[in-house]
Amino acid sequence: MTDPPDPPAPLPQPPGEAARIGQQNEADLVAHALAGDRAAFGTLVERYAATARRVARAVLGDPDDADDAAQDGMLSALLKLEQYDPRRPFGPWLLRIVANAATDRRRRRTVRRVEPLDPGLVAGGARPDRTAERRALAQRLREALAELPERRRVAVVLFDVEGYSHAEIADVLGIPEGTVRSEVFHARRRLRALLGDWKEDA
Repeated sequence: MTDPPDPPAPLPQPPGEAARIGQQNEADLVAHALAGDRAAFGTLVERYAATARRVARAVLGDPDDADDAAQDGMLSALLKLEQYDPRRPFGPWLLRIVANAATDRRRRRTVRRVEPLDPGLVAGGARPDRTAERRALAQRLREALAELPERRRVAVVLFDVEGYSHAEIADVLGIPEGTVRSEVFHARRRLRALLGDWKEDA
């Protein structure tokens, strides 16, 4: 008696299939959230919380203000959830709301200004180890990013840090895709100029 044949190997996923499935899952989560499932929206919040904070910080500079703005954006997204088009990616839709919330908060801010240095990162002086070096580089990068115009700063953070496409960033910022490409190009060129002496200083 012969052994039964091995089951066929699963077919490889075509390119982009994982992203499509993830997008579908997010549309399902939105549908559940609209039906009153709080945990579903909580899952979406957890998925995008870190990115939302980084986008808000790219607008505001101050980490505390960025956290507040990200929360404002998440709440606003919950209230506007019925406006979401499930045929489109959820992330850019959410991040556009977060970016708008951060911009509104910056406009309202009148007394407290962003400090040029984060005291928590430089307290105690530099230590001769890799951790201190990474922190110093991160600080230099934040200072360099602060030199960029807001839209250019958000575009390059979304593209180089978060991995969004030019088309998705265009959705977030509400500008043409060609403008996004230009903003990322000019942001990278300016950052290279601002950080060009890093190795000499390190």
